[in-house]
Amino acid sequence: MREDNTIQILCKAFALRIIKLYTFLKEEKQEYVLSKQVLRSGTSIGANARESINAQSTMDFISKLGIALKEANETQYWLELLYESEFINEKEYNSIYADCSRIVATLVKIIKTKKETLN
Repeated sequence: MREDNTIQILCKAFALRIIKLYTFLKEEKQEYVLSKQVLRSGTSIGANARESINAQSTMDFISKLGIALKEANETQYWLELLYESEFINEKEYNSIYADCSRIVATLVKIIKTKKETLN
C-alpha cells in the first residue's frame, strides 16, 4: 500500500477515535473545553490530508500535509493535557497518543520524501 493511501486510512480511523473520545469526555466527564479542542484538531488532521489528494502541485501537496502535521502536533498537546489533568487514564492516553504519533511519523516521512523529489 502506498504511504499516501496509508495516511488517509490512519487519519480517518484516528478521527473516529477522537469523535468517540469527545463524546466520552462530554457525557461521562462533563468536560467541554479541552474536548472541543481535541475534537477540532484531531479531525482536522484527516481533513487536511484528504485535501492533499487533489493538490494542484507538489508544493501544494506538501503544504496540505504540513498543515495536517501541525494539527497532529496540536492534538498531541491536547491529549497530554487531558491525561495530565486526569480526564483520561494512562491506558487510554497511551493508546490514542501512539496512534497520533504514528500519524506524525508517517506525515514526516511523506513530506520528507516529496521534498527530496523536488531536488
